Amino acid sequence: MITPPRILSIAGSDSSGGAGIQADIKTIVMLGGYAMTAITAITAQNTCGVTDVVALSPEMVAAQIDACVSDIGVDAVKIGMLGSPEIAHVVADRLESLDVPVVFDPVMISTSGSVLADAATIEAFERLMRIATLTTPNVPELAVLGGDAAMAARGVAYIAKGGDAEGPIVEDRLLRPGELPLSWTAPRIETRHTHGTGCTFSSAIATFMGQGAGLEAAIVSARDYVRAALLNAPGFGAGHGPLGHHIRG
Repeated sequence: MITPPRILSIAGSDSSGGAGIQADIKTIVMLGGYAMTAITAITAQNTCGVTDVVALSPEMVAAQIDACVSDIGVDAVKIGMLGSPEIAHVVADRLESLDVPVVFDPVMISTSGSVLADAATIEAFERLMRIATLTTPNVPELAVLGGDAAMAARGVAYIAKGGDAEGPIVEDRLLRPGELPLSWTAPRIETRHTHGTGCTFSSAIATFMGQGAGLEAAIVSARDYVRAALLNAPGFGAGHGPLGHHIRG
């Protein structure tokens, strides 16, 4: 029996199951990991949008992290929606002492366009980007973070996801301090069922790294899984539907 890697997802709950903690758990389990969670916020949402958000207390988020790490242990961490700057800082406090891969998805806006991070929370992202092994902004998130020049000045590793850009080809660019850029391209999958793609991608990278894969190999495998999940979306919902997490890439 192979012991599964222990993956801790620190993120918000999506009541419709397509993104957030729910997408992370599905992804981690389908890829052979053991999923643990520290829920940062509870959202009422579906494929059409977010109708309500309640952030948990920073103390409760910290308690969840401590409970998992102190007993089960952890091999990799994925960070998603945080809910408040106070939560962002308490997460940074806990992760600074952990020597495991950390994948930070700087969630600011949901697929449906709902704002999930205010200016103070985005400012608190600075600490988490410094701690993270990899930060995974999409096109609008990268713009809010100041673009490639600002990310280079921070000296952090990040993958600029291209799914939100225009055109028939999607390009994901990996940039790391002191190393040549790498990029992966693939034909765009035309579908409205894209809810939770960022959550799925980041948790897949964390799972593969928790299994011992290097960063580049983890990204390649995560891209394959996301593309397979897009192609096998179940077709649920009237808006941006969920992926088919049950299909392994």
